[in-house]
Amino acid sequence: MRPDDWMTAGPGGLPVPINVSWHLWPDCNLKCTYCYATFRDIPTTLSESQAIDVLDRLRAAGTEKVTFVGGEPLLCPHIAALVQHAKAIGFVTMLVTNGSRLVGALRDELVPNLDWVSLSIDASDPATMEAMGRGNRKYLDFCLRCWEDLATHPHLRLKVNTVVTRLNLSDDMRPLIRRLQPKRWKVFQVLPVEGQNDGLVEPLLITADEFGQYVARHRELDAEGLGPVAEDNRDLTGTYLMLDALGRFFSNRTGGHVYTDSLLDVGVWEAVRQVNWDVAGFLGRAGLYEWASTPGDGRG
Repeated sequence: MRPDDWMTAGPGGLPVPINVSWHLWPDCNLKCTYCYATFRDIPTTLSESQAIDVLDRLRAAGTEKVTFVGGEPLLCPHIAALVQHAKAIGFVTMLVTNGSRLVGALRDELVPNLDWVSLSIDASDPATMEAMGRGNRKYLDFCLRCWEDLATHPHLRLKVNTVVTRLNLSDDMRPLIRRLQPKRWKVFQVLPVEGQNDGLVEPLLITADEFGQYVARHRELDAEGLGPVAEDNRDLTGTYLMLDALGRFFSNRTGGHVYTDSLLDVGVWEAVRQVNWDVAGFLGRAGLYEWASTPGDGRG
C-alpha cells in the first residue's frame, strides 16, 4: 500500500484504521483531576480471548500501530499477553502509562515486545505534579529512574505526554525534556469531556492563547529535535481513532463520548463507518510520524 492509499482503501472508500488508541482498561491507580478518560460509563471489560480477537481483527483490517491506553493499562491482568500477541502479528506497539507498575517481572515481560513507552509527565516540579493528582511528590523522580532503566534497551523509544492546565501553565519543561531526550513530546491543552471530567476540570481550563504561549516558550527545543508536538482542543476533538474496553470505537466530537457497536459484533469496517473518524484532522495534528521500530520502516 502506498503511503496515502490507506485513507480510502477500506470498503466503500473508508479509511484503514491505521493507528488505534485502545483504552482497554478503564480503571486507574492515580486521580488526575483533569482526566478525560475516566470511563465512569463502562462497567466491564473484554476477556483475554476477546481482546486477542480484537487485535487479530484490527491487524486483518490493516492497522499498523496499536497504543495500549487506560485508565492505566498496566492494571489489566493480561496486558503482557496482549502486547506479546500484538507484536507477534506485526503491530508497532506503544504503551501509555503512568509508570507506577512498570517494574519487576511485568516490566521484563513487556519490554521485549514494546516499540514505544509513553510516560505521562505533566510538570518539572514534583509539587505541581502532586497538585494535579499525578501521584505524590516522589512520582517525578520515579519516572526519571524508570526511563533511565528502560533506556538500557536500545530498541525502545520514549514519548512524553504533557497535559497543560491552569496549574502547570507557567512551568518550564525545557531542562527535563533535555534530560529525557524523548523521540516525541506531545503537549495537550486540557480538554473538557462531558461524562468524564465535568465537575472537576473547570478550574483547570485554559484558553487557546494561553496554551499557545506555553508551547511558544518551549519552541527553542525544536532546534534540538525535542520540540513539542502541540494539540489544542480542536486537534483533540474527533481526530483520534479510539477503541474502548468493550471493543467499541468512540468519538468526542459532540463534547462527550459517543460509542459505536463493538467491532466483535459488527466487524471492523462497520465500526469505522459508525465512528466517522476525522482523518483530515488526524493528518493535521501530525498523527502520522516515524513510528516503526526499524528506522526508515515506518511512516514519516
